[in-house]
Amino acid sequence: MSATVKIHSFLSLSGLEPLVVRPETNFINVGERTNVTGSKKFARLIRENKYEEALSVARQQVENGAQVIDINMDDALLDGVQAMTTFINLVQSEPDIAKVPVMIDSSKFEIIQAGLKCVQGKCIVNSISMKEGEAKFIEQAIICKSFGAAVVVMAFDEQGQADTKERKVEICHRAYKILTEKVGIAPQDIIFDPNIFAIATGLEEHNNYGVDFIEAVKEIKERMPAVSISGGVSNLSFSFRGNEPVREAMHAVFLYYAIKAGMNMGIVNAGQLVVYDEIELQLRELCEDVILNRNNENNEATEKLLAFAETVKASGKTEKKDLAWRNTPVEERLKHALVNGITDYIDTDTEEARLKYPRPLDVIEGPLMSGMDVVGDLFGSGKMFLPQVVKSARVMKKSVAWLTPFIEEEKLANPDVNDDAAPTILMATVKGDVHDIGKNIVGVVLACNGYKIIDMGVMVPTDKILDTAEREKADIIGLSGLITPSLDEMVNVAHEMQRRNMPQPLLIGGATTSRMHTAVKIAPQFDKGVVHVLDASRSVTVVGSLLNPEQKPQFLANIRTEYIKLAEDFASKRKVKEFLPFGEAQKNKVAIDWTGFQPVTPSFTGVRTFNHYDLSEIRKYIDWQPFFISWELHGKFPQILEDPVVGKEATKLYQDANKMLDQIIAEKWLTAQGAVGFWPVTKTADDTVLVQESEGKTIPLQFLRQQIKKAAGQPNLSLADFICPSLEGDFIGAFSVTIQGIEPHLERFIAQNDDYGKINLQALSDRFAEAFAELLHEKVRKELWGYVKEETLSNEELIQEKYRGIRPAPGYPACPDHTEKYKLFNLLGGEENTGIHLTESLAMYPASSVCGWYFSHPESKYFGVGKIQEDQFLDYVQRKEMPEDDLRRWLRPVLE
Repeated sequence: MSATVKIHSFLSLSGLEPLVVRPETNFINVGERTNVTGSKKFARLIRENKYEEALSVARQQVENGAQVIDINMDDALLDGVQAMTTFINLVQSEPDIAKVPVMIDSSKFEIIQAGLKCVQGKCIVNSISMKEGEAKFIEQAIICKSFGAAVVVMAFDEQGQADTKERKVEICHRAYKILTEKVGIAPQDIIFDPNIFAIATGLEEHNNYGVDFIEAVKEIKERMPAVSISGGVSNLSFSFRGNEPVREAMHAVFLYYAIKAGMNMGIVNAGQLVVYDEIELQLRELCEDVILNRNNENNEATEKLLAFAETVKASGKTEKKDLAWRNTPVEERLKHALVNGITDYIDTDTEEARLKYPRPLDVIEGPLMSGMDVVGDLFGSGKMFLPQVVKSARVMKKSVAWLTPFIEEEKLANPDVNDDAAPTILMATVKGDVHDIGKNIVGVVLACNGYKIIDMGVMVPTDKILDTAEREKADIIGLSGLITPSLDEMVNVAHEMQRRNMPQPLLIGGATTSRMHTAVKIAPQFDKGVVHVLDASRSVTVVGSLLNPEQKPQFLANIRTEYIKLAEDFASKRKVKEFLPFGEAQKNKVAIDWTGFQPVTPSFTGVRTFNHYDLSEIRKYIDWQPFFISWELHGKFPQILEDPVVGKEATKLYQDANKMLDQIIAEKWLTAQGAVGFWPVTKTADDTVLVQESEGKTIPLQFLRQQIKKAAGQPNLSLADFICPSLEGDFIGAFSVTIQGIEPHLERFIAQNDDYGKINLQALSDRFAEAFAELLHEKVRKELWGYVKEETLSNEELIQEKYRGIRPAPGYPACPDHTEKYKLFNLLGGEENTGIHLTESLAMYPASSVCGWYFSHPESKYFGVGKIQEDQFLDYVQRKEMPEDDLRRWLRPVLE
């Protein structure tokens, strides 16, 4: 009988030469420079189709000690499949490069598959995960296995990326069981990436990320000893980008501890790793304090490392700004300033260019527009983000402002010269609406692409928009709106444009607008072209197509075809919806057991105002995610700060925003005014409640009810359901908050040509209003009404609405009738108490304002009324005692 031989299985990879990852192998360096997102030189060479030269980058990585090379072609300007195929085929023909294994790296699985078809030997796929669910994960894993590849598995599931030790271990173990038991991948062919996140960001919740990774690695290796552990090491030091000595030291210290825990691979720049023992002692200790989260109470270790980082560079001397660009020709300096948003030298450089060029206008049409072309290209390809573009626009505006007096002087001397050749786009927020952040952003982006923008501001009547468009010979008209009545106003503008036989295409944008509404309601009113624009990044392409005589006919034909199909789909869906007769819907109300219910009596009845509320306190309640969305940076906060694509710019934006918040509070730019009221309430009908405002004075509130037929056991909800049906004893509340004083500061930013500051201030003002509403609601629940005095919720839990009770706003899904705002504001004491003016469309001014009702019942919840039918509408008209035609106009969005 032959002896049993015990075979140890290790991760085995190969290029032309084998690479077996044994315990004694220590650490596998995965070279990161053949990655278009990690090397500017490599990205440029690939974009210019200089693949042969790009091979030198791969060769240099191997020569510097990379045992695997990471190849990534994820670039918006590239055909990723073609680029991956071409480059890997070339790599395979170069023995000095092809000797090492390849890591095929992409966020698009089709690119990974393209690489798998070309690579020789045994490669690594980077990466797959469970973020789209188990089925997709298994499907991709099977394909990787069929090519014989090892797989990098990200600690990412349906709930998001793992940030704590527990989540990292949990996701990796779940993925391990799926891969080994369902797919049949050998444990040694699994490489886990448990997510290396940035530390020393200034946010305390990030301080333990290094420790979480190291401890997770240790437990993963204990539970699944055959797997390998990898990670993107450069993510760790993201807060210190631009300071390579500190970054290299952090990477070396981190790897020292992570490798001891079991990490055996990592994506690093193989030529920029320092030896742990050779790191200057003070820097090494500071790095250890931050990475191991020790001596870091109140961010003390972080602050020390940040202070130290300001004083060092490779030579150990004080670090200075890299001003080499200042020695380039003035055209290059202007381009550099525009792309990087640098205003420090713009007046000096603009004047130098003015003296160099025959006419001041030549500076605009020459170097400035060339620079903005670069900005536009980078933005369009996803390499620049909206905040950066707005900073570029600030530079452009300051330069143009310097040139303007000279241009005007030239026009006076030569009145026959017409230099106003740029296409003109007129933009306006429609009548009754006061919101314009989105419009401002679109205007800046379009101006960066060479268009002349006429911004008419907010609350602009139809005739004024169209008269101005005709007088200024606008090439395109753009309309913006946030509140639902603005949708009707846009329909009216389109109708008037048709009546006047105006030639300009019409662009539609804003939070409440949609392709569907544009297709169904607006486009049929105007036959010269109506286009819904989703966000600023799409506006350039749309405008370019509309102003190109060759593209415009086909572009509009395609839009018309698309919108006709959308309208037909909408019509067909309307027919299949089932509604209950209104009487039956009322019977199907929320089944609340009111037996023994004891309403909590508020600490006062009537109205209490909160003037000049402490902005520092409100700041703690800010939900940052909508702030980033307003800048078209999408992702969950705070994870967005470490996002591999937008993280760098999101972090800059976050830092700028907090710097502005400090200034707003210290210099008292803004004031917060709020009002809260509570009143006894009785239910007088299924959908009507009567508020006892004062002795002998009552105000009826009417609420709409869901009317679409529901599944068995599902109620047709109305807010009235959450008021106790007994004759007395229950209460209802109302609130308003507003942030005042923004106007002079906006005017100052406008005068300084600083769109970035202006838009940031508007977005932060909105965040203050929402945060104030959140703060007051918590104060209501715990003190003023006091129905959950013991509540202890984190800010994240408040954002997730895990509290008891609701604060629905008139005009929004649960109570879509804007006209109920009149009653709410009357109850709160009108404009004097609230500080808010209601426009004719019932928008609130100042724009950074929020109002709503307070409901306290434990079963109260947010919902959408959806569509209603005529029988409910007529009943509602009778209860409201309001002219049917007026009410129909307000409720048109919900009428079936």
